Amino acid sequence: MFIGHWSAAFAARAMSERSPRLGTLFVAAQLVDWAFFTFVLLGIEHMRVVPGITAMNPMDLYDMPWTHSLLGTCGFAFTFGAIVWLGMRELFPALITAMVVVSHWLLDFIVHRPDLTLAGFPPKLGMGLWNIPSVEAPLELALTFGTMWWYIRRTDGPPVPPLILAIMLIALQLFNWLAPSPATGAPVAPMAMMALAAYLLTTIVAWWVGTTRRHRCKID
Repeated sequence: MFIGHWSAAFAARAMSERSPRLGTLFVAAQLVDWAFFTFVLLGIEHMRVVPGITAMNPMDLYDMPWTHSLLGTCGFAFTFGAIVWLGMRELFPALITAMVVVSHWLLDFIVHRPDLTLAGFPPKLGMGLWNIPSVEAPLELALTFGTMWWYIRRTDGPPVPPLILAIMLIALQLFNWLAPSPATGAPVAPMAMMALAAYLLTTIVAWWVGTTRRHRCKID
C-alpha cells in the first residue's frame, strides 16, 4: 500500500470540517512510514532488497518493531493526536488524527507479507495481497480516488489543485509499480531518501489543496 494510505486522510477531512487540515492528515496517514524510513537511515530499523519476495514489492521489511507493530503505531497515533490537541484544543480532531495514523497499520496488514507484529515480536502478520496484483492494484486505486472524490464532493474550491494532486498520486503509484526493481542487496539508503522526498512533496501539495477548499455544510 502506497498512495492508498492517503485514502484515510481524504475520508477524515471529508467527514467533518472540524477535522484537521488535509496536509496534517496526509502526514498522519504516512507517519509510521516517515518514521520507518528515517529509522532505516539512522540504523534503528532495517530492510533489504530481495527481488521477488512479493509480486509487487521487492523490500524485505524484516526489522521494524517500533514503527510497524500495532503497539508502536498506537504510540505514534497517541503522540501525534496529542500534538494536534495541543494545537487545536479540541478532542475531536485529535481523535480523528490518531485514527488516521492507526489506519496505516490496518491497511498494511491487508497487503504486506507476514512482517507486521502486534508488539514488536512474533508472530508476524500480514495477508499478503502484494502477491495478488490483480486485486491489490484496483483496490488501492479505488480506495485513494474514491475517498478523494468524496472529499471533493464535500468541499468547494477550484478544480485545478485537486487535479494536480490526483496526477501526482497517479504518477507516484505508477513509478512504484513499474520502476525497475533494484538488484539483490542494493543499498537501501537511496530508497529511503526517495520515499521521504515523495512523502514531503505530496504533503506540500495536499496542504496547498486544503487551503483552496472549504466544506459545503456541516454533518456533525
